[in-house]
Amino acid sequence: MIRLEQYRDLWIREKMDEIIGFYPREFYPLDNFSSFKVYYNGYLYSCVEEAYQAAKFIGVAPDIEEKIKQSYSAHEAQRIAYENRDKQRRDWEDIKVSLMEELLRLKLEQNPYVKKKLLETKDYVIVEDSPKDSFWGWGADRKGENHLGKLWMKLRAEILKQSK
Repeated sequence: MIRLEQYRDLWIREKMDEIIGFYPREFYPLDNFSSFKVYYNGYLYSCVEEAYQAAKFIGVAPDIEEKIKQSYSAHEAQRIAYENRDKQRRDWEDIKVSLMEELLRLKLEQNPYVKKKLLETKDYVIVEDSPKDSFWGWGADRKGENHLGKLWMKLRAEILKQSK
């Protein structure tokens, strides 16, 4: 029998008692591409990533917003948004973190399993361990800003505080 390793990254496997990664594995429900529907701004998206990409165009480019709504996957939604980034709302860089927080809150409220998985992370550091993204994750050099992980930890702390 072949034994599959959970982590592609040997470093993270050695740090298991310090880090919870969710770039597809046990905590994949925390990933924006995971298939947990989110009702946002009057539309039911198949995942947070699609809602996030569509939000870039709400009120400024409804045709692009609609293309994203009709996309077949989060990856396609991301591609459409990237190809049309010159048409996205001008304040996007200023609001993207707060918008992501709003979407993650909706994901938690609308998907009890995601909340369950978030609480299973206990008090561990949560890292979006994508090697591709150093803003939302930690990037290839593990020195990224990890905004997505920080938002999840903030929401986890709020849930735990409310339950006391």
